[in-house]
Amino acid sequence: MKNHRIKVSAMAAEKNISHEIAAVFVDGYRKELTFLSDNQEKLIRAFEKMLCPEVFYFATLDNEIVGILACSNNKNRALTINETVLKNSFGDEGKETYPYIKDDFNKQLPYNDDTGYIECVATTSKARGQGVSTALLTYVLETAGYHRYVLEINDANTVAYHLYKKFGFVEYKREKEKYAELVDFDERIYMELYPLAK
Repeated sequence: MKNHRIKVSAMAAEKNISHEIAAVFVDGYRKELTFLSDNQEKLIRAFEKMLCPEVFYFATLDNEIVGILACSNNKNRALTINETVLKNSFGDEGKETYPYIKDDFNKQLPYNDDTGYIECVATTSKARGQGVSTALLTYVLETAGYHRYVLEINDANTVAYHLYKKFGFVEYKREKEKYAELVDFDERIYMELYPLAK
């Protein structure tokens, strides 16, 4: 059932919302970001400087930003990991972390112009289970205009896996995770959708 209190918009159409978008990102990825800092506000201030507004969408529930989704492409990624920002925000820990995470976000995507890459999907803890991710994904698939959509999730994220399957995404590749003992998952799952073929 559709929640009519959820409204989805493109970040590029709004001004001065980077802090709120970064807050949802940090809330959604808190566990993965603890290696940098336990200080939520410090994380938000750092990541708001590295967002790419051109590819982000956000969902509001009762006028509060509660969800985000980036639909990146071969020109723009969701985040540009900046060594100076990491060092200034997190000291030596940030400087040492940069080489390990830069390629996850800074590397150009190996896809054609007609392919959108779904990344950085997150919902605030208090808004989970209310259809926010479904609303974001529906909006992007209906408006972004790509011929093909791809995404990557890990095998531990069964909730997201079932959501994407519901939308018609199918697996096309699995890769063993070489740092499995550090990241609490065993495989990376790659999925794709051709919306016009549905």
